[in-house]
Formats: sequence, structure tokens, C-alpha cells
Amino acid sequence: MRYRKVGSMKIGIIGAGNIGGNLTRRLSALGHDVSVANSRGPHTLKDLAEETGATPVTADRAADGAQVVVVTVPLKAVPDLPSGLFDRAAEGVVVIDTGNYYPQQRDGRIAAIEEGLTESRWTEQRIGHPVVKAFNGTYAQDILDKGLPRGTAGRQALPVAGDDAAAKQVVRELIDELGFDTVDAGGLDESWRQQPGTPVYGNRGDADAIAEALAKASQERTAEWRA
Repeated sequence: MRYRKVGSMKIGIIGAGNIGGNLTRRLSALGHDVSVANSRGPHTLKDLAEETGATPVTADRAADGAQVVVVTVPLKAVPDLPSGLFDRAAEGVVVIDTGNYYPQQRDGRIAAIEEGLTESRWTEQRIGHPVVKAFNGTYAQDILDKGLPRGTAGRQALPVAGDDAAAKQVVRELIDELGFDTVDAGGLDESWRQQPGTPVYGNRGDADAIAEALAKASQERTAEWRA
């Protein structure tokens, strides 16, 4: 077997853009039971469902029975996610946030983030559930093309931040199954180290390179990434 198998899980993916679509492809191919939703409705996901075997659903049902839920929508859309989103999820559901704040390019000004709140902490507060930040600086195509067996020299690594050690471990194991190493990026209040404009954002390095990039990060946002 090329990749480590962690056992089949029920996974909900909210957002079917580049990251959400490619996670749907890979996780379905690995044998997970994937449900996928977007803002336009299940009928618009027919092609992706036929390609992958994933189940298209409405956003309010994406987390039903899920052990892992991936929230991969624009930050400006997070407040519009359905209330009670995780009410029917599996006990202890792990929520992955892949989001980034792009004030100039897409999201407009979000005052709390401009004042220093980390992007994922803001998302966590809006959805009412702890999150683990991962995949936010990953090129979507790499999810399809760059995975390698564990132990391969130079294997690409992804930073993972979160406050719940058990939830973070689930995410790290899932990423390992996808073919990537991980680096513990600390708690969610440290997740500014992997936000846009930092040395780790878009970095395709191995675990040592990612750890070094995280350490070099500055909390000061550059002009490009401020409103």
C-alpha cells in the first residue's frame, strides 16, 4: 500500500472549490465516505459526485454523522453557514478550517482580524465549534499530485495548528494518509504563523523547512494582506 491507511471515516466537506474539490477526490479515492456541499446546491455537484462517488448534499446536512468536517469556504461566507451545523455530527467531530483572510482580494475588512484575532479563531467563533487549521497554504493541485509514501526523502509537509491535541492528531494522520508530513504549528492563537504573507504560506518544503518557516514568521501583516 502506498499510503498509510487510517481506517474509513465519514467526512463532510463544505465548499467544493479547488481545495474542497480535490480533497473530495483524494479522500473518496482513499475509501472514506465523503459528503460534499456548496453554496449553490447539490444539483451543481453532479459531475463531481459522478467522478468521485461522493454524496452531494445541502450545506446544512454536510456534517450529518461526520467524524471529520472540512470547512473550505471564503471567510466572508462563514457567517452565512447554517446554524446548528454540527448538531447531527458524530460525537467529538473534528473540524478542519482551510480558510484565509483576503481583505483586498475578496473578503472586505473584518475588524476583529485586523485588530489581531487569528483568522481561524474568528472562524471558530462564528461556527461555534473548535477548529484545526490546515491546508490553508497548500496549492490545490498538490493535493492530487504531490503525495508521497511516509519516509520518502523531501516529502512535502503541511503546518497544522489547533488547541485540541486529539483533534489535531486526527488531522495529522489524515494528512499523512494523503501523502504529506505535518508540522505541529502550535495552538490556534499561534496560527497567524501560517496565514497569508508568512514564510510558510505556499511553502512546498519538507518538515524541517516548514518548521524553520514557521519560526521566521512575523505577526505584522504586510500591506498586501491588510484591508
